[in-house]
Amino acid sequence: MAVRLAVLDLAPIVEGGDAARAFRNSVDLARHAEKWGYVRYWVAEHHNMRGIASAATAVVIGHIAGATSTIRVGAGGVMLPNHAPLVIAEQFGTLESLYPGRIDLGIGRAPGTDQMTAHALRRTLTGNIDDFPRDVMELRDYFAEPKPDRHVRAVPGAGLNVPLWILGSSLYGAQLAALLGLPYAFASHFAPAALDQALATYREHFVASPQLAEPYVMVGFNIFAADSDDEARFLRTSSQQSFLKLRTGNPGELPPPVADLEERLGAAERHLLGQITACSAVGAPDRVREEMQAFVDRTGADEVIVSSHIYDHGARLRSYEIAAEVAPELVSRQL
Repeated sequence: MAVRLAVLDLAPIVEGGDAARAFRNSVDLARHAEKWGYVRYWVAEHHNMRGIASAATAVVIGHIAGATSTIRVGAGGVMLPNHAPLVIAEQFGTLESLYPGRIDLGIGRAPGTDQMTAHALRRTLTGNIDDFPRDVMELRDYFAEPKPDRHVRAVPGAGLNVPLWILGSSLYGAQLAALLGLPYAFASHFAPAALDQALATYREHFVASPQLAEPYVMVGFNIFAADSDDEARFLRTSSQQSFLKLRTGNPGELPPPVADLEERLGAAERHLLGQITACSAVGAPDRVREEMQAFVDRTGADEVIVSSHIYDHGARLRSYEIAAEVAPELVSRQL
């Protein structure tokens, strides 16, 4: 099965590093990914997270798009409840005007942070579940050709038809993406529980739209690839430590890898990591090829967005390079 590859970059701030270093590494990774055949490079909106530098998501996208030439660059995603749809339409209309044909806008409904920080972002947490679909439709309307009687327009943005994606980790996002005829990206790299049911729901209920004639699925997949299985397992321990800190309410910078981590974990911690990272490939190229192929066969994915949350930048580059080398029937046609 042919598959397209994309990069999910959390712009990691590592222990001993800073945001400036994270952004330099992101640009370097994007340039390499473009050369290796990745079709898309996404960064995500997170706030009050000491280990993630991409809070100002549109700014980071512009920085990466300006340093590359062909790869699509976008948000995976913007957390729409944190913003007025008009503001996002103007931001991404600006990006599309600067880098025409290369900008994606993936949107989600989670806050991307804790409740206290969400309040600092929004000033109010009032609202209901119906607000998100309305906001998505309002955002899409701003990108359409404006009607003569429209008094509020996104400038720039109107008429640019920036591609929208719905992000999710539950049936809610799958249903909304299907109803609106939008491509769907499932966050299986950290929340895989509902993956199979969500994809089935999306495909079963998909309604064609002017943007998309048939269902299109992207799935998140963790890859920790190296030239040996032992090295790959060692590199993965940075991400494992980071996940455990996040789930225990103590997020921080991405720590360096450590030896024999799993032997020091309790049963509950091992179980938690097993659940969170079920959609992962860890090992040397042959093992990664086998596990990625099995994942693509299982999901029927049109595109796999790869997360390689690795402390050492050189090792992270090598992991993404191996993923591109072993991807099943890698194709470069962009959606």
